[in-house]
Amino acid sequence: MTQSAPPQMAPEGRINYADVLDFPTKRIILIGTLLGLFLAALDQTIVSTALPRITKELNGLSLYSWVTTAYLLASTSMVPIYGKLSDIYGRKPVLLFGIVVFLIGSMLCGLSGEPFMHDLFGSGMMQLVVFRGLQGFGAAALTSVAFAIIADIFAPAERGRYQGLFGAVFGLSSVIGPLLGGFLTDHVSWRWVFYVNLPIGLLALAFIFSKMPRLASGLKPKIDYLGALLIIVFSVPLLLALTFGADGNYSWTSPTVLGLFALSAVALGLFIFEESRHESPILPLTLFHNPTFAWGVLARFFIGAAFLGAILFLSLYLVNVQGVSATKAGTATIPLTVGLIVGAIGSGQLASRLGYYKVMILVGLCLMMGGFGLLSTLNADTPYARVVMYMVVLGLGLGPALPLFNLAIQNAVKPWEIGVATSSGQFFQQFGSVIGTAVFGAILTAMLPSQINTQLAPVKAAASPAMRAQLDKLSSAGSGSRSPQATFDVVAVKASSAAGITKGFDGVLAAVTGAVNSGNIAAIQGVAASPQIPAQLATQLKAIPAQAIATPQGRSGVIAGITKGLDTAKAQTISETNTTLDKVARAIKVAFANTISRIYLVSIGVALLALLAALPMPNLRLPRKGEHPGAEPSGLAAMEG
Repeated sequence: MTQSAPPQMAPEGRINYADVLDFPTKRIILIGTLLGLFLAALDQTIVSTALPRITKELNGLSLYSWVTTAYLLASTSMVPIYGKLSDIYGRKPVLLFGIVVFLIGSMLCGLSGEPFMHDLFGSGMMQLVVFRGLQGFGAAALTSVAFAIIADIFAPAERGRYQGLFGAVFGLSSVIGPLLGGFLTDHVSWRWVFYVNLPIGLLALAFIFSKMPRLASGLKPKIDYLGALLIIVFSVPLLLALTFGADGNYSWTSPTVLGLFALSAVALGLFIFEESRHESPILPLTLFHNPTFAWGVLARFFIGAAFLGAILFLSLYLVNVQGVSATKAGTATIPLTVGLIVGAIGSGQLASRLGYYKVMILVGLCLMMGGFGLLSTLNADTPYARVVMYMVVLGLGLGPALPLFNLAIQNAVKPWEIGVATSSGQFFQQFGSVIGTAVFGAILTAMLPSQINTQLAPVKAAASPAMRAQLDKLSSAGSGSRSPQATFDVVAVKASSAAGITKGFDGVLAAVTGAVNSGNIAAIQGVAASPQIPAQLATQLKAIPAQAIATPQGRSGVIAGITKGLDTAKAQTISETNTTLDKVARAIKVAFANTISRIYLVSIGVALLALLAALPMPNLRLPRKGEHPGAEPSGLAAMEG
């Protein structure tokens, strides 16, 4: 049954910007806000392409993962704080502050490791980690405030079409980021991966500073400093614990990980206590009495887990099974992005026209489950065209989740709570992404080694003793590795094996040639007794009579015969080795495909949880321009139930 949002008393002096701003002004505000959001979204994809080159130049492999982790820690923990501050002081000052901090962080990231930076923070790579944290500190304002601005300047029934554009920005950035990052890294410098943010950010600042009003809620500034501190103390240790456990730096039961979990739990308890008594809390607990908010943020938590898992493990499948190069893995998910953009924009447009959103949310989540169901059938022989179709279906399902949950939450809360409600939804989604990555990563590292061993077992059984020993080393390395990025480059391994085999046979030929040319039958017998000599050749050498090497012509004939035999044996050995290596590559592909298909089976359950969380959400009507929340529906809308 559809409902209308309850009437709400506005703070004294509150301005309804949706009514008072003209459309040209709204359009300029929208462009500036989209540019700011694009900055944050692009930064999450463009940097990953350049990281291998950065790590090499700054000699910082040990800090590789921290370039991303520092950004994630800062941005996630600050999202709800910025949301509350924007409700108190207005969207414009918070957004301008976030863009300025982000641009300063970007500039400093590009300068990391330069000689004039000296040994600040110890090394160039550590400088990059610290400055990435500064970037994340600014980016949190962009992602938390941008979606709230749409709710400030457009009536609820109009928001859907614009929320869809914001959702599409994330999809577009996942295509442009890897392409632009690769181009700048290869043809200019990795430093321009960060410098490119400056012109885009300055343009966004110009639009926002010149045309955007303050967009204040009318609330009196009462800042919950202790609540802000506690949410950071809660989120940062929890994110660190999940990161440490997922990447294998520490075991899940290590004192470090357990201590971080304990600290996070204590901070959460204190945070809830503080929020229950503060007159202007960072996250008002009364919001959870609102069924749309409560169920909406829970659904977004599960969607966050499923969304990042879809992208991460789909790329892993494309690289390790479909054979897509690592540099093209990001762009190989373009079909998913296309589906996501179409789903985000299309669902937003429909919500604006119909005035209701819940049916489209449920349809999107069902499509998401269907997409994960299709991906769970992936195997080593799935045609790429079919993978593309599966990606499009998943994208169409994920697309509506990005704008419509924001739309639902914003429509259900008081207008002066839109900032904190919107940022809370973003906070829960980002936490879901971190936890989902940790859980799916744990599944991968637990299943993949056993899958590899299972698939390699028949290959090892049919291999030669020497090859079997090499395969045992491969199995041991796979069992001990917790990295899902380990790949088996069969072409490179074949080339290396062929070079090794050739070197070995050349050594044998040199030893045999030297013994034969000596004319000493005892020397030949000594070579024949060497364990490095193939058994068939050893038998042949032992059968050589002394008179056969008594003359130069005889020795040349013996060497020619041995050379011909060794060439034949070498070619046969290389061929047999290549056949075995092809089987090994196939076994590893099957192991990866089986493991990732199991992960997508789990993803179906995560998407189902999101669907179950969305079912109890009320289907509130979206008021149009000039109407106020609580207005009675009329016409066809009144008959919807």
